[in-house]
Amino acid sequence: MAKQQLRKAETHKALVSASSQAFRKQGFAGVGVDAIAKAAGATSGAFYAHLGSKDGAFHAALELGLNEVIETIPEYQKRYDKDWPEAFARYYLGAAHRKDLACGCAMTAMSPDVVRAPEETRALYDRKMSQIADLIADGLNGKNEQVRIAKAWAFLSILIGALTTARAMASESQAEEVTRAASSAALHLLSQN
Repeated sequence: MAKQQLRKAETHKALVSASSQAFRKQGFAGVGVDAIAKAAGATSGAFYAHLGSKDGAFHAALELGLNEVIETIPEYQKRYDKDWPEAFARYYLGAAHRKDLACGCAMTAMSPDVVRAPEETRALYDRKMSQIADLIADGLNGKNEQVRIAKAWAFLSILIGALTTARAMASESQAEEVTRAASSAALHLLSQN
C-alpha cells in the first residue's frame, strides 16, 4: 500500500509540474488536458483523478509557481544582503529567464490567465502575490511599512511588465533595451525615501 501511495504522490507531482510548464509556456488556452497528461507520463484519467479539471490544474500550477517566488526572494535577500534587489532584477530580466518560458516566472507567464480564472484561483493569486510583496517589502528601506509595501508593488509591477514586454519583442536588441530601462527604473524607485 505504501508503494501505491508513493506512486500516486509521484503522479500528482508530475501532473502539477507538467501543468505548470505547459501553462507558463503556452497559456491556458494553448494547452489541453491530453498534452499535460502525456508530458507527465500519465493518462487523461489520472489527470482528472488528481486535478479534477483543467481549471484545477491551472490552480495547482499557479500555486506551485508563486510558491517558487516565495522561496526565491528570501534566498536572494540572504545571499546578496542589501544588494539583493539588483541581483534579483538582473536575474528576473536576464536573457536566460526571459527565453525560458516553460520554467520562467509564473507571475509573468500566468497572470494574464488569472484574470479569467475562477474566483478561488483569483483569491489564491491575491494571497500569494500579497505574500510576495510583503517579502520584498521586508527587504527594503523606507520610513514605514506603507512606503515599503508601495515600493514592493511598484518594483514587482515594473519587473513583471518589463519581462512581459521583452518576451513579446521580436528584436533581441529591443528586448535588452526594455529590460535595461526597466531594471534601472525599478532600482531607482527603491533608492527613493
